[in-house]
Amino acid sequence: MAHANHRWTVAEAKARLSELIATARREGPQTITKNGRSTVVLVSVEEWERKTTRTGSLAEFLLKSPLRNADLDLERAPDNGREIDL
Repeated sequence: MAHANHRWTVAEAKARLSELIATARREGPQTITKNGRSTVVLVSVEEWERKTTRTGSLAEFLLKSPLRNADLDLERAPDNGREIDL
């Protein structure tokens, strides 16, 4: 039996863990609530890896930025530090 709204209470999740896992693999992320508030989301390993796997390097990301050729004023204000009592 699929859990139609993808929201499970902690009690439901504990009692029906196998079903919760199967539903997450078949239908996508499942939210677990505690005291009526969303607390955690259960996702399949495949979904997690797809969302967290990095592609490319930071340099490649910056080179693809739409701001790469923008005329930005990046001048910093002079900073003389601060005085402290020793």
